[in-house]
Amino acid sequence: MVRVEVKVRKEDVALVRSVARALTDPAHEAEARAALRQRFVEPRAKGLKALLAAAPLEGIDLERSGDTGRAVDL
Repeated sequence: MVRVEVKVRKEDVALVRSVARALTDPAHEAEARAALRQRFVEPRAKGLKALLAAAPLEGIDLERSGDTGRAVDL
């Protein structure tokens, strides 16, 4: 365990204490931790491939035209 000091508004003191209690209570810690992570922790990027795989691509036209450009004499 580690002691943490935080500054919160007066009306949030009970809430923060309840969250801290839930995180140390074996009966509630997994559920509390999962809920907090789901709401407040942003997923870390794993690279371009993972970013593209997670992108919402529905409705986007990904087809390319058959146009190869203009004819050039080399």
